[in-house]
Amino acid sequence: MSGNGKPRSTLSTDTFACVRCGLTVTAAAPDGARRNHCPSCLHSLHVLDRVEGGPSECRSRMIPISIAVLRTGDWMLIHRCTRCGELTSNPICGDDNQLILMRMAVRPLAQPPFPLEAFGDL
Repeated sequence: MSGNGKPRSTLSTDTFACVRCGLTVTAAAPDGARRNHCPSCLHSLHVLDRVEGGPSECRSRMIPISIAVLRTGDWMLIHRCTRCGELTSNPICGDDNQLILMRMAVRPLAQPPFPLEAFGDL
C-alpha cells in the first residue's frame, strides 16, 4: 500500500509525447529497457548532456541521422540535436520503425561520396 491507503501499481505507465509526431510513447521498450525516442519517427528530445554527464538545459529536438553497428551486432541509433549539434547514440528498440532504420542503414551505399561510374572500370 502507498502512503494514501491505495494499493501500489506494479505496472509502469510512464509515457512521453513525441516532439515531432506527437505520438504518446511508453518509456519502456518491449524488452523492458528504457526508451528515449519515438518508435514511429525515431526522433527524441535532448534531455541528457553526454559531455557534462547530467541533465541538459537544451531540450531541443534530436533527429535520427544514422545507424551504427557495434561489434556485438547490436544496432545503435545516432541522433543530432537541432539546436546545439550534440551527437548521441542509443540502442534501437524492437518496435522501432523498420523502414526508417533500413533507409538510414543503406543511405551510405545509395549516396556514396564518390561517383559510382568508377566501378565500371574495375
